[in-house]
Amino acid sequence: MTSTREDLWHILECLTAEQFKNFQWFLKEEDVKNKFPAIAQARLEGADRQDTIDLMVQKYRPSGAVQITMKILGKINRNDLVQDLSNKSNEDHKISAALPCEDETRRAKLREMKARIDLMIKDRQMKICEVRRTAELSRKSAERQTSDSMRAFEALVASVQSSLDKLIGEIDEKQKMTQKQAGGLIQQLEKEIYELNKSSEEVEQLTKDQRDSLPSFTNEMLTEARFPQPSYKETVISTVTQLKEKLSKDMEMFLAVTELNRLRQFAVDVTLDPDTAHPNLILSEDGKQVHCGDIKQTLPDNQDRFDQVINVVGKQSFSSESFYYEVQVKEKISWDLGVAKESINRKESIKVSPENGFWTICLRAGKYKASRVHLSVGSQPRKVGVFVDYENRSVSFYNAESAELIHCYTDCSFKEKLRPFFSPGTLRDGQNSTPLIICPLYHNYQI
Repeated sequence: MTSTREDLWHILECLTAEQFKNFQWFLKEEDVKNKFPAIAQARLEGADRQDTIDLMVQKYRPSGAVQITMKILGKINRNDLVQDLSNKSNEDHKISAALPCEDETRRAKLREMKARIDLMIKDRQMKICEVRRTAELSRKSAERQTSDSMRAFEALVASVQSSLDKLIGEIDEKQKMTQKQAGGLIQQLEKEIYELNKSSEEVEQLTKDQRDSLPSFTNEMLTEARFPQPSYKETVISTVTQLKEKLSKDMEMFLAVTELNRLRQFAVDVTLDPDTAHPNLILSEDGKQVHCGDIKQTLPDNQDRFDQVINVVGKQSFSSESFYYEVQVKEKISWDLGVAKESINRKESIKVSPENGFWTICLRAGKYKASRVHLSVGSQPRKVGVFVDYENRSVSFYNAESAELIHCYTDCSFKEKLRPFFSPGTLRDGQNSTPLIICPLYHNYQI
């Protein structure tokens, strides 16, 4: 797009010298009708075409300069140039009219670019929050680990000190006994020396004839006065062996507690889904407790509800992140806990196994089982922790109070969402009415 000055310059270049002189003459006259004031004669004298255009644009602005040029061109019979200038003006007007659209397109692109930049800023702000949160969790984890380590090492030092005190006490007691035995022997030997000295004096007082008739004297009493050096080796070895075994157990316990506290960082808030609960199951209002009732309730038979087995799953589902939760099982004689695929069959009685989408452990008749495996449990758990490790494809179960690992499923196939799985077991002659209780968890939880 050319400028107005360029368009006017091309037009005035087409005028002859005489026509240009006439053109300037009309500029000296005021056009009252169209409100174009005159340009002073003194300013036009000696002005060439370019100077004249500058004076017109300065006096009438670009649009006014075009209008007065077209009027004067008509007066000097150069209507051909009027048409050319009109065409140029119309073309420029069309281009100018198109500019807002181009400007709007540009503004739209700028808005889009700004929106993308704002989104990028928001993503980075969220990342900063995530990093800060992770750093804060790391700081709290470090504080917990330091605190746990200090307690553990204080306990270990106390064990060592206790064992040392016990060893010193045993050595001291043995030494006292040795000293007592030595004192007794010394006293006996001193008594014998006294008796021997007395005998010696009596021998010296004997006559020659009496000395010749004395029997021979033996050293039997002295041979019985042997005193063995006491040994503390067995005491030291026994104490050190016991200390080593205790420290080994204490370290295993410390590492187990540390690991379980680490897993508690993945704690999630789990609530029971009433739409999946078997009609015999009674859920608390907050969705944290469940037990089996003796009356089958009338409930909507939706596709998600278990209707053949006494089961219920959690509302929350997990598809990629690791998670941990704990359930109180004390005073119960039968229960199942774990996780299950979201697509498990809920309308038929099927075997609870990994092949069918279940990773659980259960208590039956005092025995613990995981699918077809009988479990050896050190102490009967009152709380059970369940941890799903997506990265390592495993499901682990812990005694949440002793930190003992009860069982671990490995090489699990997590190809869909998982839900926490619960079965409080059926009532048996009025027993097993105690509910399963989902425990609240805090990141500063300690055993």
